[in-house]
Amino acid sequence: MKVLIAEDDPTSRRILEAMLAKWGYCVITARDGDEALKALAEEDAPHIAILDRLMPGIDGANVCRKIRNMEAGTGEYTYLILLTVKGSKENIVSGMEAGADDYITKPYDEQELRVRLSAGRRIIDLHKELTTAKNHLLEQSRTDPLTGILNRRAVMSELLVEMARSQGENNQLSVALLDIDHFKSVNDTHGHAAGDAVIRECVLQIGSALRCDRFGRIGGEEFLIVLPSAAEDNLPVICGRILSMINESATMFNGSAIRVTASIGAATWDGAESLDILLARADKALYMAKKSGRNCVKISGPMEFAVMADC
Repeated sequence: MKVLIAEDDPTSRRILEAMLAKWGYCVITARDGDEALKALAEEDAPHIAILDRLMPGIDGANVCRKIRNMEAGTGEYTYLILLTVKGSKENIVSGMEAGADDYITKPYDEQELRVRLSAGRRIIDLHKELTTAKNHLLEQSRTDPLTGILNRRAVMSELLVEMARSQGENNQLSVALLDIDHFKSVNDTHGHAAGDAVIRECVLQIGSALRCDRFGRIGGEEFLIVLPSAAEDNLPVICGRILSMINESATMFNGSAIRVTASIGAATWDGAESLDILLARADKALYMAKKSGRNCVKISGPMEFAVMADC
């Protein structure tokens, strides 16, 4: 583990560096608070820092304060140990209030320093474990467990973000609702496990047909596709490509090749309507695609609905 030593006295700095290297730490040194702050702001910065309370430039307490401000809201954490002069209670208190985790007084005891570093290492390891667990839970809350793509709540959130971006940058934005045709018959004929396999295969094909666009599963066999920068004129090509990929694929299950088609209803946002109205237009277009024979695309445009693919 990397440890930063910030100490302006060269003799003390060399002694500390040799001591920590002997204990297996990768040591980085700084001669003053400015160098310490710069080192701790690097991308691959040390997770533990030993800071002299009194240093030229930025002192140890202010380095602690600045590091805590930098870390706020990032999920990062540095374990900060202050070196103080024995009996300087006021310096200890101000340093701890500035964000230091621990302190050790000069002249320091070698074993005491080693124990305090071990405690800091345990805290950092625990913080990493908690961060990993938190990120895992966050990913689970946004992910559809069957397919691994965005779930309903997450893809709706993505759409809201893209609506705000589209409005701010004056860009086009479109959405598409895709529904697998006659999906119930797949479950009835081959079983629900086969139905799950068909859904996963369709997800692979949708992902292959798209580029930087986002999509998520919003129902059993229904998907919402967010198409940033896609104007209405682009929708026939984009949606047609998706349907072609699904039509040309087959899901192999227990030796059988299961083929399905899909229907798509799409709409381009007018820049003012609500999310609910935009999705309602796309849903109405999807209904028209189903009613027209399935395996086709219909688009909700300014003039009611225009057929953009053969049904």
